[in-house]
Amino acid sequence: MTDHEFALVGDIGGTNARFALVRRGQVKPEAVAVLPCRDYDNLDSAIVDYLHKAGIEAVSEACLAVASPVRDTRVRMTNNHWSFDTEEVRQQFQWRAFKVINDFTAMALGVPHVSTDQLVHVCGGPGDSRRPRLVMGPGTGLGVSGLVPITNGWVPLMTEGGHVDFAPVDDVEMAILGILKARFGRVSVERILCGQGLLNLYQAHAEIQGLPAPLDGPEKITAAAVGHADPLARQSLRHFCEILGRVAGNAALTLGSTGGVYLCGGILPRFLEFFLESPFRNGFEDKGRMRPLLESTPVYVVTEAYTGLLGAAEALGNSEV
Repeated sequence: MTDHEFALVGDIGGTNARFALVRRGQVKPEAVAVLPCRDYDNLDSAIVDYLHKAGIEAVSEACLAVASPVRDTRVRMTNNHWSFDTEEVRQQFQWRAFKVINDFTAMALGVPHVSTDQLVHVCGGPGDSRRPRLVMGPGTGLGVSGLVPITNGWVPLMTEGGHVDFAPVDDVEMAILGILKARFGRVSVERILCGQGLLNLYQAHAEIQGLPAPLDGPEKITAAAVGHADPLARQSLRHFCEILGRVAGNAALTLGSTGGVYLCGGILPRFLEFFLESPFRNGFEDKGRMRPLLESTPVYVVTEAYTGLLGAAEALGNSEV
């Protein structure tokens, strides 16, 4: 491979770093690799290892999506130990350009490039293609972004919407808020709507009901819920979906995203059938006088595994990013 043909794109989450190569002017990722962040001291060592494994000595430019706020040139990952300066990395690899964008900004930019067979309709529609789209989803954290249409494309919104306050709606949720407040102080929706958040929710329900909570990881809770092996796990996962619906509905009202809601991330596709039968729809649409607006807003689960890489590739040539 010749270095001038390719750019490096990446999607750096709290747990894994996904890297790929893209040809100039294209968004299709090639030579995709998923590297565990814990196996590397920092970003640069992961890039060196990826390029070596891909059989390429260098690339001309790069765009990375990161699960972190992006301020100036310093990036400190929210949910892992990596920290780097973008200008130092650019000079180290002698790239002519290096963009770093929020991971859910990349998710948003990638959504228009996702094929329809990678979109699972959840509820609502038909929507209005001229209006903004909301992109969100639970993973290591809760990512929230959006797309605002312009004449020849989309402007992505960089947000930290996963850190809005958790707003309980009944006595059980008030009790959950009290339990999580004692642990964390302020309780954002991300304390519930992510992998660790599902465990927090499960443990809170156990405490409220005076039950043991033997399951010690979100994957175990999900498996027990889907397999009807644990009523508490099933209750917790259903509640997780309902809260996600309410938060998505609130964000859709705030953004005016009648163009559609796109649920991304690695968690929901793991229990898709359960999710489609869950109280998500009720939580999303139960907005009083605004119910008709939410009922007319289509919601999709995005099953494309590399939406963030598509978005990073799009960002290379998008002057709005």
